[in-house]
Amino acid sequence: MTAAEPATARITMDPAFTVGPVRRRTFGAFVEHLGRCVYTGIFEPEHPKADEDGFRSDVLELTRELGVSTVRYPGGNFVSGYRWEDGVGPADKRPVRLDLAWHSTDPNLVGVDEFAKWSAKAGVEPMMAVNLGTRGTQEALDLLEYCNIDGGTALSDQRRANGAENGYGIKMWCLGNEMDGPWQIGHKNALEYGRLAADTARGMRMIEPGLELVACGSSGPTMDTFGEWERVVLSETYDLVDLISAHQYFEDFGDLQEHLSAGYRMEAFIHDIVSHIDHVKSVKKSTRQVNISFDEWNVWHMSRDESRAPTGKDWPVAPVLLEDTYTVADAVVVGDLLITLLKNTDRVHSASLAQLVNVIAPIMTEPGGRAWKQTTFHPFALTSRHASGTVLQLAVESPLASGGKTAGFAAVSAVATYDAQTGEAVVFAVNRSATDALSLDAVVSGLGNVRVLEAVTYANKDPYWQATADDSTSVLPAENVTVKAGGGRLTADLPAVSWSMIRLAVNQ
Repeated sequence: MTAAEPATARITMDPAFTVGPVRRRTFGAFVEHLGRCVYTGIFEPEHPKADEDGFRSDVLELTRELGVSTVRYPGGNFVSGYRWEDGVGPADKRPVRLDLAWHSTDPNLVGVDEFAKWSAKAGVEPMMAVNLGTRGTQEALDLLEYCNIDGGTALSDQRRANGAENGYGIKMWCLGNEMDGPWQIGHKNALEYGRLAADTARGMRMIEPGLELVACGSSGPTMDTFGEWERVVLSETYDLVDLISAHQYFEDFGDLQEHLSAGYRMEAFIHDIVSHIDHVKSVKKSTRQVNISFDEWNVWHMSRDESRAPTGKDWPVAPVLLEDTYTVADAVVVGDLLITLLKNTDRVHSASLAQLVNVIAPIMTEPGGRAWKQTTFHPFALTSRHASGTVLQLAVESPLASGGKTAGFAAVSAVATYDAQTGEAVVFAVNRSATDALSLDAVVSGLGNVRVLEAVTYANKDPYWQATADDSTSVLPAENVTVKAGGGRLTADLPAVSWSMIRLAVNQ
């Protein structure tokens, strides 16, 4: 190899080797009463594009284009102080409350009923969280009755009086949020939380046995209690829950190569969680399988000014908060994190990009004005649109890269999906190298003749380019003219700091 020739990553894909199904719930998102996510995000009655219910139609359109499958609500840290009853009934009679989590004021103009209505319009499955911080089992049972019982009880009839004749049929429920975190209102140790979650799960299943329940896992791999928290919580809840949550955020601290290792670090976290789950399963001699809900993940530059909450006597409604402006490199990382979630589809059964609008989000809005797509919108939308069928287990041989703290990770991250019904295979690949272009050489076995339907790459000479309301289209996924397929092989050039999608028509 000469100095001018890029190094090569080799992958082998064959439909005989699979990981599991592509799960639509992998493409979930998150709406919290935080900053401008709800007010002037999804809901702004005075906006020129507001519909009859006060929802921004431009945001609804972008949400559908993004391909979101589920939306987790109403938090997040917010839920641990939330009284759900405040957000139902006539809007002019709802109490205004302090939100201690984000030092803000919530007018409660959007609540359970509005969220259910917005979810139906957006075509997403609602994922509800209950407050196990300042409240407990009874309040969770009350909320479930209000949401899911069709009628004939005090709370279901209250919902009907509020305009929703039939129950919402919400299946996925989070048993609190980040209860391991000292920042959380009502923070508990693992045994306290585990017993409360078990009591709540047991009661909820008495109302509706078929619910899918998510216990709180660790708020991140750096928590001192990580591992032990999972062991204790699952020891109390294993036979009562379906999933345990995982949360992880990634930040660029000025070392681009380290930032690009995010997918590698997420995968290590997933493997550790799986070990802790299966340890408890083994000890309990259970045949039940608990899996992972990765229901908070994203790039979040939390050390920047954008993430500083109000203080003192300032309790604003919908302040500008956590409004990160994302770069091309951030989008590449988001694409890689989606690759990682798909690669682990056998154990990650649900995921939620945090969040959907304005707050560390792919969609941004101006109050009364425009809505636009951040850089991170594109890999999420394209992956959600085109990943279907089965996730294939790839053999990957890649050059290695090293960041400031993370050494020896694969420079190419890739996953492939295959849909026998449509006759289409899709390869998603990221070049994690901050400096070097790489060549991709793939052996495609068991799929017969293949031809390229579409090949796009998201990259830019300046990996720190950012989209704005004035310019959100100068850098878009562009055709990769170097992609070639034939004779059972696929080749492509992958620029440094890039995300690529290659769609193939197959003829078995």
